[in-house]
Amino acid sequence: MIQRLFFLLLILFSFSVNAQRFEGGILGGLSASQVEGDFTKGYHKPGVLVGGYVQTDLSRTAFAGMEIKYAQKGSRRNPDKKSEDQSKYIMRLGYIDVPVYIGVRTSETISFLAGLSAGFLMHSAEYDNFGKFPEEDEKPFNDFDFQAFLGVRFEMTERLTLDLRFAYSFLPTRDLVGEPTNYWFDDQYNNMLSTALYYRLGK
Repeated sequence: MIQRLFFLLLILFSFSVNAQRFEGGILGGLSASQVEGDFTKGYHKPGVLVGGYVQTDLSRTAFAGMEIKYAQKGSRRNPDKKSEDQSKYIMRLGYIDVPVYIGVRTSETISFLAGLSAGFLMHSAEYDNFGKFPEEDEKPFNDFDFQAFLGVRFEMTERLTLDLRFAYSFLPTRDLVGEPTNYWFDDQYNNMLSTALYYRLGK
């Protein structure tokens, strides 16, 4: 997976270097996610984001861009110390996401953006109080994810930008098959909040 990500980042950087109107850089950050359709609630599953981006100006105020990044998603429920419910559940998902977006600058330091993101599942696992789910209890996840997202950016320096983003899946993370279980009662959809720093490379 890491080799694939580096290869895709190399393509992005080569494209931005050879195209005068494009700029490119690297990004890294943290996410908080949940999955609609399981029995957990709240953005309790932390994760990391890492990748790269290219971007170009469409006008003085508008811009467009594309990213390739590894993103951890899923959901988590910890035992409740205030009740008798001591059940634990963790869903760990890892994707290669390819977002494309349009942005508008509203000032010298603030911009808003909206876009769509294709996601390709690289790995998945589920855990409860007894450890990793046995193979016979696993229900397969869909290989492809498709999200819409909204975000706001704050330009901190000439090269460093802070990106805050909310993303929600249009397609199910996995489909309901057979009877619901204790951990799964409907089609499931990724739902994520993220904070990332973008560092522009080159001139």
